[in-house]
Amino acid sequence: MKINSFIFLLLSSLFILASCEDDVLVKPSAMLRLDYPKPEYREINTDCPYSFSINTNAKITHQKNCGISINYPNMKATLYLSYQKVRNNNIDSLLRDAQKLVDEHNRKANSIPEQPFINPDHKVYGMFYMINGNAASQAEFYATDSINHFLNGALYFDAKPNFDSIYPAVVYLREDIRKLMETITWK
Repeated sequence: MKINSFIFLLLSSLFILASCEDDVLVKPSAMLRLDYPKPEYREINTDCPYSFSINTNAKITHQKNCGISINYPNMKATLYLSYQKVRNNNIDSLLRDAQKLVDEHNRKANSIPEQPFINPDHKVYGMFYMINGNAASQAEFYATDSINHFLNGALYFDAKPNFDSIYPAVVYLREDIRKLMETITWK
């Protein structure tokens, strides 16, 4: 009887151990879903020689020398605009400086695609740079009429750059920058 009990106990233990094996279930990779409100835009008229439209969710702060900070508090991001008057045919120097600011991000950026911008009706010409990777700035642009006005912009987040984490906000804000460029008018 003891042998039968021992065999039963042994077989029961083996059965229990064999049935406890978990199947490995590979979970699909997930992305954090961030929903931002559909942008609505309003025109900003300043005492400066330019105007444009911005997202109604943004807060604007005027700086000295016609510079403007456009803050997106929900995304912890700021678009910094600086304005310079074209003087003594210094447009080449202004363009080189703008390009130099973009080139500073080459070390950390994976790529920097550029998009020319031309709006002959409003005499606005420029370049939009989409900086991909863990660089300090995620987008930069300049706009000019080539004769009198030069506007430069750079987007920064108030966090250590981690492109994967901020990517949804970057895409959203790049569209805002495009809208800003499309609506620039010179005074």
